[in-house]
Order: sequence, then structure tokens, then C-alpha cells
Amino acid sequence: MIERIIIIENVDPVSFYGVNNANMQLIHNLFPKLRIAARGQVIKVIGEDAETSEFEKKIKELEAYCAEYNTLTDEVIIDIVRGEGPRKLKRDDVIIFGVNGKPISGRTANQQRLVEEFTQNDLTFALGPAGTGKTYIAIALAVRALKNREVRKIILSRPAVEAGEKLGFLPGDMKDKIDPYLQPLYDALEDMIPAARLKEYMETNVIQIAPLAFMRGRTLNDAIIVLDEAQNTTTHQIKMFLTRLGMNAKMIITGDITQIDLPRSTASGLVQALRVLNGVKGIGRVEFDKKDIVRHKLVQRIVEAYEKYDREAYADGSAS
Repeated sequence: MIERIIIIENVDPVSFYGVNNANMQLIHNLFPKLRIAARGQVIKVIGEDAETSEFEKKIKELEAYCAEYNTLTDEVIIDIVRGEGPRKLKRDDVIIFGVNGKPISGRTANQQRLVEEFTQNDLTFALGPAGTGKTYIAIALAVRALKNREVRKIILSRPAVEAGEKLGFLPGDMKDKIDPYLQPLYDALEDMIPAARLKEYMETNVIQIAPLAFMRGRTLNDAIIVLDEAQNTTTHQIKMFLTRLGMNAKMIITGDITQIDLPRSTASGLVQALRVLNGVKGIGRVEFDKKDIVRHKLVQRIVEAYEKYDREAYADGSAS
């Protein structure tokens, strides 16, 4: 009898072990002659050399599957342990598999085009109205690059500008003060990375979420950098941000120039940057429209109604 210690490093233990350790119970049933104990990322197994060796091999295969698809089902576990190979999930246009194996892909032509532009360029602008999936797809692309070890970190940023409200002084430390502005970024990450793994990434700064003001003076190497709500940057802020790009790094900048929350006297840095950088080699640009809206169908009607109202108001102003 020998004891083997197996470390699972690339997956969230909760996803791997299953709810109430259901996956481990099934694995134990498939290896009835072995004594198995699992705690955290460590699995200890005691038994005959040949059986423990086979057990370790199957655990590593299960780990690889779970790392790719973020889920383990009874059918997959049985197939792998029996040596039949897992059933591959359909990958057509899938960027990554999110929490519980949810496939995340470009659902519209422009979302798919954003994936292509990101692949071909080091700086990509994604422009369009609310609900078109600009930020969600951008973060999915960043998570995929991190998962594939193409970069060492993800940096997500947005300007801390209220949408027409003055919230005043917020309680708490710096993190508590900026978290409300960055919540949409957290929401997307929680869809794509299991909770325990996401917490680890945040604590070790593999994933950094910071307001735009914290970017000055940094050179961002080996990273995917996403700037969200860029229409609310000033001309100085966006120039500062763009010049943070380092070696083996890519940027995605998202924004909607119809939802600028800056004071009327302050020009939007995004609008200026689009003019200044038009035609520069290595910069991609994808413009979404209301047909790309993937939220509730009512959102598209709301956007159309406001567009109609703005056109009529502009026409009345021009006539007068």
C-alpha cells in the first residue's frame, strides 16, 4: 500500500468537487478499493501502486476538463474514468465557457467582429449603445487570454463619474468608495470565473480593477487592459491611459458617445481620440447599433424611442 498526494492547481475546488462533494463521492464509488481524502487543493489516496497511479492520471484528466469548461457532470466523470473520453462541448464561436459550463460567445455579427478585431489589433475601440455586450465580450476576451496563459494579468478600469447624480462622500476605505463605480465589471467576471478562483486572482493582483485615476505612471506589460465607459474620460485622461500600453499587451476601449455624463463644459476624451487616431495602423474599431442589443427586447425599443426624440428635438431647434 502506498500513499499519493495529488495537487489540483488549475481549477476551483468547489467546481471540481461538486455541491456537497457529490463529484468526489462518485469518483470514490468508481475507485472502491482506494481510500480517498480531499481537502482544498490536496487529494490524498491510499492503495495499490497500479490503482493509485491510474487514479492520479484520471484526476488530472478531470482537472483539465474542468479547467476548460468550468464544470464537471456525472456523465463526464464516468466517461473519463472508464477511458471513453469526455464528450466535447460544442465550441462554434465560443470565446470561453463561464461558470457552470455556460458558453460565452459573440451572439451578433458585431460581437463576433469585436473578437476578430481584438485578435488582429493591439488596440480596439468598441462603440455603441447600452446593452450591446461591448463590455461583456471585452472581459470574456481578457479572461480567455489569461486562461490560455497569453498574458499574466487583466486590468479593468473605468472613470469614476456619476450618471447624473451627486452621491457626495461615500463611507469606507478606498475600495469601498470605488466599488460602486466598478460593479458592472465585477458582475461580468463573476459570470466567467468561479468565485474561489476569482477571489484568489483579485487578492494576488492577477486581476486588477481600478479607477482611471490610478493608471498614471504605470507601464502595463503582459496584460489585457479594458477601459469601460470611455465616453466619460477627459481628453487628458484618455491620452494618459492610451500611453500605458506596454509589451505583450492589448487594450479594448468601450464607450457610448450618446451617454456622456461629463459637465457640458468638458469635452469627451473618447470623441477626440476617435478623431485623432482614425486610420492609425494597429487600431481596430467596431461600431455596435441597436440591432446588437442583447438585453430585454424592451431595451431596443427604448433606445429607438430616444433616438427618434433626439432627431425631432434637433430638427425643431434647427428650424427655430
